[in-house]
Amino acid sequence: MTAPAVAVLMGSKSDAPLMQECLDALTKLGIDHEAHVMSAHRTPDAVREFATSARDNGTRVIIAAAGGAAALPGAIKAYTPLPVIGVPVPSSDLKGIDALYAIVQMPPGVPVAAVAVGSWGARNAAYLAAEILALTDENVRKAYDDYRASFASS
Repeated sequence: MTAPAVAVLMGSKSDAPLMQECLDALTKLGIDHEAHVMSAHRTPDAVREFATSARDNGTRVIIAAAGGAAALPGAIKAYTPLPVIGVPVPSSDLKGIDALYAIVQMPPGVPVAAVAVGSWGARNAAYLAAEILALTDENVRKAYDDYRASFASS
């Protein structure tokens, strides 16, 4: 069985309302996707298993949302060569700045793309995934180009 092109991962079920904006944007662009809840701290074996098999299963881009220490995007990236987009979740007293720093401060050779904290980041993660997929997928390219063209009429 082939996995959808984009996997959206959340460190906690409580991230689901925020990440629904990402899922909605992927749906509007016609991008096949799946969502999973797994934690780098609470379910590290599941994280490793998912990440090590993602490329062979057909996943092309991984979006990983996490708050606080934001370990999930980096943990996923440690096990896969696929593009990983980290979404900082404003779940702590630091309002997501801690998560943003954790995501952007990856060591050289283990890059994780980072988007804005919160809902803008959730949506932009979907659009960044679309840009990556559009390099080789004509349907995604057209859908994303149409989306961008709609800016002119708003």
